[in-house]
Amino acid sequence: MLQDRLWNEWHPVCKAEELLDEPKQVFVLGERIAIFRNEKGVHAFKDLCIHRGAALSLGKVKNGRLVCAYHAWEYDCVGACVKIPALPEGRAIPRKAKATVYHCEEYLGLIWVNLGDDPAPLISYPEYSMEGYRTAICGPYEVKANAPRIIENFLDVSHLMFVHEGLLGDEDHAKVVDYKVDFIDNRFITSKIPVYQPNPDGRSKGGYANYVYEILNPTTARFTKTTDGSDDALTILLLVTQEDNEQSKAYMLLTRNYDLDMSDQPFIDFQDTIFYQDLDIVQSQKPELLPLDLQAELHLKSDALTISYRRWLNELGVENGTTPIPEEKNKKLVIK
Repeated sequence: MLQDRLWNEWHPVCKAEELLDEPKQVFVLGERIAIFRNEKGVHAFKDLCIHRGAALSLGKVKNGRLVCAYHAWEYDCVGACVKIPALPEGRAIPRKAKATVYHCEEYLGLIWVNLGDDPAPLISYPEYSMEGYRTAICGPYEVKANAPRIIENFLDVSHLMFVHEGLLGDEDHAKVVDYKVDFIDNRFITSKIPVYQPNPDGRSKGGYANYVYEILNPTTARFTKTTDGSDDALTILLLVTQEDNEQSKAYMLLTRNYDLDMSDQPFIDFQDTIFYQDLDIVQSQKPELLPLDLQAELHLKSDALTISYRRWLNELGVENGTTPIPEEKNKKLVIK
């Protein structure tokens, strides 16, 4: 896939609890990657042994080193090959014998990989560690669609009343009030958007919920919803990894400040229901590549946030998962 802005972004690839003693194969932007854990932390290599091209993820972790399953070449955590069993004693290991290493971090209960030479900062999600809040991780959700389509669906207010009727919306309350979209601290954020919801989080407590949406980067968005007269707050953070063309993986972090003594499972089950209601819609959308030229589709005032998202993707030069504005037309837009 193209080495665009997404190359320097962080991508969640698995739950931290899933990365145990054995290496694991994951995909980011068309790259096959082996991740593993040792006493020094978590690590990500290109899933390719330099010797004969076998997948390093088929191997094992031994004494903190990643060992290839084919000829047992051993790589330390910085990618240097430190042992070749077939090499006669006293003979030097070739200098080219090393793995391609990517940035890797454990954060928010997930393992993250960054392919770029100039990695962006990891996102900030303060609610995760705030006292009086509890976070559950939902997913992974496998989606046969590109990441921008998934993010845009999450940001779309006016589908709630129809795709999620009886839960997150009601067709008799379909009007979306005008709202503001501001760019503050390198992110987009909306004013409050009231939405009537018969069952906003699975507890069957209907009424109006106030949504505040934020776009943190091209593949990460969130909202917090609150109710007038209540201190209850639910934040959902959506994280999407573009694995390959029209293939993505999504995680959702659900953070609540209420019912902290309850099991997380009912909230996870409810979010699973919501996600899978969206799935057929997102996977059916044409064109598969999100058109950044606003003239390619029809837009309403209620689409203000998704319009801002498309414009931002264009400004950032995001090409994976999108159809960019033709260069000549883009130049005219910049001149204006």
